[in-house]
Amino acid sequence: MTRTFRFGLTLERTSDQDRIAEQARRAEELGYSCMVVTDHLDDRNGPLVTITAAALATSTLRVGTLVLCNDYRHPVVLAKELATLDRLSGGRLEVGLGAGWMTTDYEQAGLVKDRPGVRIERLAEAVSVMDGCFGDGPFDFAGQHYTVRGLDAGPKPVQRPRPPLLMAGGGPKMLALAAQRADIVAVNVSLRAGVIDERVAADATAEATDEKVALVRDVAGDRLGGIELSVGVFIAAIVDNRRAFAEALAPGFGITAEAALDSPHALFGTVDDCVAVLEERRRRWGVSYVTIPAEAAVEFAPVVERLTGR
Repeated sequence: MTRTFRFGLTLERTSDQDRIAEQARRAEELGYSCMVVTDHLDDRNGPLVTITAAALATSTLRVGTLVLCNDYRHPVVLAKELATLDRLSGGRLEVGLGAGWMTTDYEQAGLVKDRPGVRIERLAEAVSVMDGCFGDGPFDFAGQHYTVRGLDAGPKPVQRPRPPLLMAGGGPKMLALAAQRADIVAVNVSLRAGVIDERVAADATAEATDEKVALVRDVAGDRLGGIELSVGVFIAAIVDNRRAFAEALAPGFGITAEAALDSPHALFGTVDDCVAVLEERRRRWGVSYVTIPAEAAVEFAPVVERLTGR
């Protein structure tokens, strides 16, 4: 089954209430499906309040997180906030949840950053706890990291059995968990190092994506048809000469121009180029949900219109 395209905007640094509302309304007008916000402990806005502001300024735009760090919030508390947000938005929430990765977040906040396997194990338990909170009636949960006894959590979300769950991963353990549990799997670069450096670009290639998508397909099995595959574009530009842009861009990331052209995490060229590239990526990987930086919303609107008919 070939899924129809949809597009999201990643909002990073906007802090002004009027600007958030303006960007959300513009995204809705331009045909974007969703506005998502990242989650770090620096000077950027808190994600849940930010997407609430975006939801209240719009009527059809979906809002989400890309992604919340599980280690920053207890899943019972988070489930209450998310269910409330889903209700306030009329059922327009998408929940992006991850195991955490940025070392400076942990160090500066005095949080213990466990090894990846432990963080991913804890995330898996958190998903189970949140599903219990979203479900009907009281539930119990006993794991290595969380214990819940007889909790009948509320409120319940509008979307049943839960708002769509997005999980992003670049390594095999996280991708496997996403394939097993998520409704939306975002194929990402590996962030195991805890920093953004040349290793990220080296893992952003088409060949690396082939391996990641193959793993998701293998682990998902019968679930695959119900999973929406997604990719985050970090570099987006409408330019006249795609090749020249790649040749200028690639050296700064320590990769070849060909690698830059083929990477699913970069999208540049004319409108016709970008439409063709995205259609080819959907054929190759099944990726139909694409997020781009919010700053590129207007220039990429013709691409969105062409591929969604909106």
